[in-house]
Amino acid sequence: MAFGKTGIDWRSTYAAVWRSNRHFLKPITQPDLISPDSLLGIEEQKALLYKNTENFLRGRPASHALLWGARGVGKSSLIKTLLSKYGSFGLRMIQLPKSDLHLLPDITDDIHDHHHHFIIYCDDLSFDEGPGEYRLLKSTMEGTLEKPPENVLLYATSNLRHLMPEQAADNLNALHAEGETQPAETIEERLSLADRFGLSLSFAPMSQETYLTIVDKLFRDKKVDKTKLHEEAIRFAMQRGGHSGRTARHFLIQYLMYV
Repeated sequence: MAFGKTGIDWRSTYAAVWRSNRHFLKPITQPDLISPDSLLGIEEQKALLYKNTENFLRGRPASHALLWGARGVGKSSLIKTLLSKYGSFGLRMIQLPKSDLHLLPDITDDIHDHHHHFIIYCDDLSFDEGPGEYRLLKSTMEGTLEKPPENVLLYATSNLRHLMPEQAADNLNALHAEGETQPAETIEERLSLADRFGLSLSFAPMSQETYLTIVDKLFRDKKVDKTKLHEEAIRFAMQRGGHSGRTARHFLIQYLMYV
């Protein structure tokens, strides 16, 4: 079955994205392929995510993965490297916005009997607001009568460790102590969603040394004074509020605009 219920030829299509306004799964003809070697300073996270993905492709036990932590340090980029690294081994990816998580069971139904392995990718997942999409997601990941499909995993990124503001998570015990059971139960339920991700990878803020290494790599084909380049790169990062691979790429664009 090449096309299946999704209407997509997964033999030649490595990725797709859900378009909610048109209510269909759009094949991505030009995926944003990122080389694993281009990501610096996150070697441990890379190794763990790649091992989990390889187990998944080989039919071995594997876990849903949550990549959480500082912004701009490579969480989304790391997931994107999976296509370039494992696409030829049968890995396929479907990006599903948080606002459409209620469609996850239907999408899973359409691909669960396919011979390819699918990563459902949800970027910037959090539940600080909203009516409670986390309940459906939690139930879909684990807790229904139906056995989870062996060829589908969920990989998500978030700036929040527990998929909710840390202040709310920290207040859990206080809420219990004050007897406000309903707020505490709600927070505890949200925390239990994060527990559904068997693999939790944390990303710390990037060091200045790693940031400058990325800058050097981006400018490797440019004739520039390295000392001056580093000074301007550090100044740019201070203006942007921190070091990250994203900041380094933005610095490259800004720099080239004035040379």
